[in-house]
Amino acid sequence: MPLVAHTDLPTFQRLLEEGEDILNPDRASHQHIRELHIGLLNIMPDAALEATERQFFRLVGACNQIAQFHVHPFTIDGLERGNQAKEHIEKYYESFDTIKKDGLDALIISGANVTHNHLSEEDFWQPLTDVFDWAKLNVTSILCSCLATHALIEYCYGIERTPQPIKKWGVFSHKVLERTHPLVAEINTRFDVPHSRYNDVFQSDMEQKGLKVLAASQQIGVHLAVSADGIRVVFFQGHPEYDDLSLLKEYKREVVRFFQGDRSDYPPYPKNYFNDEVKLILSNYEEQVKKAKNNKEVLNLFPEQLILEHLDNTWKDTAKAVFNNWLGKVYQITNQDRRLPFMDGVDPKNPLGLRMK
Repeated sequence: MPLVAHTDLPTFQRLLEEGEDILNPDRASHQHIRELHIGLLNIMPDAALEATERQFFRLVGACNQIAQFHVHPFTIDGLERGNQAKEHIEKYYESFDTIKKDGLDALIISGANVTHNHLSEEDFWQPLTDVFDWAKLNVTSILCSCLATHALIEYCYGIERTPQPIKKWGVFSHKVLERTHPLVAEINTRFDVPHSRYNDVFQSDMEQKGLKVLAASQQIGVHLAVSADGIRVVFFQGHPEYDDLSLLKEYKREVVRFFQGDRSDYPPYPKNYFNDEVKLILSNYEEQVKKAKNNKEVLNLFPEQLILEHLDNTWKDTAKAVFNNWLGKVYQITNQDRRLPFMDGVDPKNPLGLRMK
C-alpha cells in the first residue's frame, strides 16, 4: 500500500505530482489495514536534505505489502544547517524525543558529509550513536546508508573505514552472494547499484566480525550486508535510493569546485554512467570551464538539459525489490505496538528463523 501523507511535508506533494500513490489521512482512516511506522534519520547536508527525503520516501511507498506506511523524518544535533534547512526541519520534522515516545517499526539512517579524518571526531557522532543505541533495543530493524554504515560498523564492531586513493563513484554491477536470504529473494542474481564514496569497509573485515555479506561487486566491493541475526541491522555501502540524475548533480558540483579552485584536478566521470554522447557534451563543456577559469570569465551554465535524456536508471527495480523484502519481513515480525520490536514468539537472536551458520 502507499505512503500516508500524515503531515504537510512538501515531499508528499512532490511525490504525488510524480505519479506516486499517496493516501490522505481521511482515506487512510477508512482502510482497515495495518500501519507500519518508519523513521528517517536524515543527516544529509542542506543541499541534499529534501532530495534524500523524496528518494527514501519513494522506495518505501513502492513496497506492496499490506500496510499503510507512515514515514517520520527527524534529525540530530551536530550538523551545520542554514536558515532554510532549519525552518524546514522545525516545521516538518519530529523530535527524537517524540520518536522515542511513540516508537517505530523500522528506521532508515541516511548518509552524511564529514569534516574530520575519523568519524568518532564528528560533532554528530554522539547523537548518532545515541539514536542507534535506542533503536537497537526498541526498533525491529535499522537500515544504514553509506556513511551511516561506516559509522555504525565502527561503533558496533570496531572496524574503521579505509580511505581510498580516489573517489569511488559510478554505477556498478553486483552479484548476490547469499541467494537464500529473504532480503534478496526473487531479485536478479546480478544487478546495478550507484556508489559515491572516498572510503571502504572491506568484505573480509565484515565477515570476520560475523556480518553476512549478501551482495558485492568485484569493482567496488560490498553493497549489502546484514548483522549476524539476519535483519536487525541492514548495511548499504551503495546508494540504491539515488535518482537518475543524482550522480550527474554530484559531477556538476565537482566541476564547480574545480572552477572555484576548491580542487586542483578536473573531475573524472563517474564510471559506467555517461554514454559517449554525454561524454562528448561534457568534454566540450570542460574546455569552456578551463577557458573561463584561466581568463577569469563567468562560467557558462552546465549543460544538464542536454544530458538528462541520455541517463539510464538500471538499479531502481532491484532497489524497490530489496526494500519490499525488507519491510515485508519487518511486517511479519514486528509488534502491533510500535514501541515494542517483536511480536510474541519471535526470537530476537534469530528473528527470521534462519538456519544459522
